[in-house]
Amino acid sequence: MLSEKILNYEPVAANAYQYQQIARAIDYLYENFRMQPGLEEVAAQVNMSAFHFQRMFTEWAGISPKRFLQFLTTDYLKHRITGFDNLLDAADAAGLSSQSRVYDLFVNLEAVTPQEYKEKGSGILIEYGFHNTPFGECIIGVTGRGICHLSFLQEGNRSAAIEELEAAWERAQVRENSRNTELMASAIFHRKPGEQEKLSVLVKGTNFQVKVWNALLEVPYGAVSTYQSLAKHIEQPNALQAVGSAVGANPIAYLIPCHRIIRKNLIIGEYHWGTERKKAMLGWEMSKTAI
Repeated sequence: MLSEKILNYEPVAANAYQYQQIARAIDYLYENFRMQPGLEEVAAQVNMSAFHFQRMFTEWAGISPKRFLQFLTTDYLKHRITGFDNLLDAADAAGLSSQSRVYDLFVNLEAVTPQEYKEKGSGILIEYGFHNTPFGECIIGVTGRGICHLSFLQEGNRSAAIEELEAAWERAQVRENSRNTELMASAIFHRKPGEQEKLSVLVKGTNFQVKVWNALLEVPYGAVSTYQSLAKHIEQPNALQAVGSAVGANPIAYLIPCHRIIRKNLIIGEYHWGTERKKAMLGWEMSKTAI
């Protein structure tokens, strides 16, 4: 059973500067875990006192930096890696099922029609807004049929984030409406554990990409899987490169959890929105579902 502390825990949104410090610290811990760096050493990497760094990190994660790092080690990942052929059994064996249900987001994925795909968003209104999340600032785009875009900002560049959205939906009408997108941001990043609101997403991709994105939704919160297992699950075991490309082309960060796919050698690997952010997300999720 989850502890009362975890059940009552609500995620803390970090502003861009705070998140960058946290992500840098996580990356330093991950790269130097064999040396077991102390709190003072890690804090110095982000130009903070040990006291203020510990407080900021604990407010963000709910646990200490040292405890957080344990969830990113290869030994721990071994216990959280699952294959799609026995996903539910593996989740049960790892004690994940009940915890995952507390935190998992229920996502209904809809793909545009072939005609809509050709029309590149023509006739679709997309409203977007920028919001702070536990993983830095993001941009969310929504349509009348659900969330169509979620991306994390790189170096706080809002203009580039808008351009990326407009390029993905070339002929759509795009306008800012942060009041509307705030509801979505809250449902994704600031909901209380146990709330079971279903979220709809609208994606524009090839049949192969959509198949991969649907499969990603099956990886439970707090677990990881591999590119090989994902390829096998969609019955394309020899299409590892294509599967990897589809994972990397995921247009809806976090909600379609491509960050839960790692290499078979238990290396966390690259991430479209930064490897540091992927480590932060995985450690965050695993810490919430730890037994």
